[in-house]
Amino acid sequence: MIDFGILGVVEGPWRKSWTSDDALRYAVGVGASELPFTTENSSGVTQQALPTMALALTHFTEPAQVFGDVDNTRVLHAEQSLALHRPFPVAGSIEVRRQVTDIFDKGSGALIVSRVDAVDDAGPLFSAVSSAFLLGEGGFGGPRGTSSRAAVPSHAPDRRLEFATAPNQALIYRLSGDRNPLHSDPVYAARGGLKRPILHGLCTYGITCRLLIGAFADGDAHRVTGITGRFTAPVVPGDVLLVDAWLDGDGIAFRTSTSAGLVVIDGGRLTLTR
Repeated sequence: MIDFGILGVVEGPWRKSWTSDDALRYAVGVGASELPFTTENSSGVTQQALPTMALALTHFTEPAQVFGDVDNTRVLHAEQSLALHRPFPVAGSIEVRRQVTDIFDKGSGALIVSRVDAVDDAGPLFSAVSSAFLLGEGGFGGPRGTSSRAAVPSHAPDRRLEFATAPNQALIYRLSGDRNPLHSDPVYAARGGLKRPILHGLCTYGITCRLLIGAFADGDAHRVTGITGRFTAPVVPGDVLLVDAWLDGDGIAFRTSTSAGLVVIDGGRLTLTR
């Protein structure tokens, strides 16, 4: 049962810190081989942190977000956005606050929307909005919320990017903080109706962002100002990911699928500085 008392309550602040080594570990977790993301001492190369590392620091790590007495194997990551006020640094320390802003009744389940804000000594660094779908927790008579969804262009993509995830991709990614056994323990995954552990949605998100940075920002992560997308299906470690991308006004629209044609992130958009 959902604890509706969480609505509107601001949790925190708490402190999160990270080092250059943490940035390297995260980059390898999302499959990076680019030297600016994976080394700190290569000649003529300055280390950068991937912007989606901000989510690894603040989502699905301690302190855990508690929605009430619910079965966590039936909690799905539904949507995610990230807005960067400045480039994400290679190392640093932030003060984090989190708030549940909405709880929607979708009938078959409940959709809980949360916002995270992070500041460092220089001021606001990033904000992130995520939504979690709680299967079987709907029907409580609350507002349904809107159902508008961003659509990718109907014409052929400007670029198609490809990445083969490793069989141990989830085991590497979990070293950045998300230790949910759904991504590592076959017994726990089976409780959620899965045949095997699945890849973290935010790992797929980070892989997608990294590929788009390489294709549209000349590998410069500092140009990223925001990314958003809706999770539509799980990825199994070992799957090949295809990212279809369209130049769309001041940003890039994208959709991520498996090579088998299963859409896993839909309605995506990346924004960059020029």
